[in-house]
Amino acid sequence: MFDGFINSLYILASIFFILSLGGLSHQTSAVRGNVFGILGMILAVLGTIAARVTDNLEIVVAMMAIGGLIGILVSRRVQMTAMPQLVAILHSLVGLAAVFVGFANFIEPLKTYEGVENIVHEVEIFIGVFIGAITFTGSVAAFGKLQGIITSRPLMLPARHWLNLVIIIVSIWLGAQFLGNESHAAATNFLLIMTLLAFLLGLHLVLAIGGADMPVVISMLNSYSGWAAAATGFMLESDLLILVGALVGSSGAILSYIMCRAMNRHFVSVIMGGFGTTGGSASSAVEGEISEILSDEAAMLVETARSVVIVPGYGMAVAHAQHPVAELTKKLQAHNIDVRFAIHPVAGRMPGHMNVLLAEARVPYDIVFEMDEINPSMPDTDVVLVIGANDIVNPSAQDTPDSPIAGMPVIEVWKAKHTIVLKRSMASGYAGVDNPLFYKENNRMYFGDAKDSVDRLVALVSWSLELTKFKS
Repeated sequence: MFDGFINSLYILASIFFILSLGGLSHQTSAVRGNVFGILGMILAVLGTIAARVTDNLEIVVAMMAIGGLIGILVSRRVQMTAMPQLVAILHSLVGLAAVFVGFANFIEPLKTYEGVENIVHEVEIFIGVFIGAITFTGSVAAFGKLQGIITSRPLMLPARHWLNLVIIIVSIWLGAQFLGNESHAAATNFLLIMTLLAFLLGLHLVLAIGGADMPVVISMLNSYSGWAAAATGFMLESDLLILVGALVGSSGAILSYIMCRAMNRHFVSVIMGGFGTTGGSASSAVEGEISEILSDEAAMLVETARSVVIVPGYGMAVAHAQHPVAELTKKLQAHNIDVRFAIHPVAGRMPGHMNVLLAEARVPYDIVFEMDEINPSMPDTDVVLVIGANDIVNPSAQDTPDSPIAGMPVIEVWKAKHTIVLKRSMASGYAGVDNPLFYKENNRMYFGDAKDSVDRLVALVSWSLELTKFKS
């Protein structure tokens, strides 16, 4: 009867996890999806403790309390701008946990296996450790790139794909030597060598991917962590962990594939570490002169427009400008100006980064549009405000075949009547590519901190609105 109760908890937890994924598929239901995920995790943890923890319960509870406290402190300290780095480092912990569980399960197994069962169990250990090791170092490398510790430019080693292939072949050979080896010490050595090679492979795969593809990398590592968790579930004979790992792994893979299509990237090329990537012309300078605009001119331009599109980017997140942007939106709408937001699939550093920021600032969902929805209306748009975005509005993706971002769909802001780009400086974007948009005749550069710049626009538009009311 007790086993039936535990299984019921697991089934209910699984249902909550599935409902969570469904809720997270749209921003209007994302909060509900998170609630379902929390409920599912609570049931899963309680069921696991009740079913498996028979000794040292106080140690388990103490470790959970310490981990929970660390999680609370981290969540309170980490800014939205650093959320992608947090996600990457959490993925690394999942991978490292899979490695530790695999080694622990081999050195001191929960039960004794014989014959074919033993071979199957060792395959589970080997695959779990291999995927976990790749996930760990790959996630650490992604964290380094996102944090700026490691350059965003891809690492192009000579014969890098042959190097990856050799590592995989040697790992398979080590796996063959590991399986069914009568010497426990020798088998441990084979598993350890494979783990070190997998660490190297994960590191090299992510370092070879350029900054423009990092949002896909985050999604891809999310998938890897899911498969690592599923492999751990097989090792521990946990049906719930297998199910949850499969859900995370498959959803992460699907999201990665969708994002690759949105960026005109080949899925296999990205996961193989920038396969087919060329040096491109990232360092080539764009010739021309820029036209700068001042606050009063920018305010006059937007408040006399009939339609305004706002394109947020990572710079908006860094400046914490989402709330002033929301206030500007309200002021412009009070002028009966049609205001919409254009979101690129890879804006920011991770999927949905800009959507979360706008939701935090209470921007209505019905004025937030995806790139494919907004591009056809660009020629009829009076003013586009590009706030801290760069690569996602770069015409080089369409005009320069040898550009590192060539073929990547972008928001075609240059087709609007006027564009105003809010930036601190003329520095290139995360992909390291100069942007010809800055030099186009219909573009104006509005330099300064994005929050301060938008605050000035809000003040000027507010003053104009009050003046209009006074005159009427």
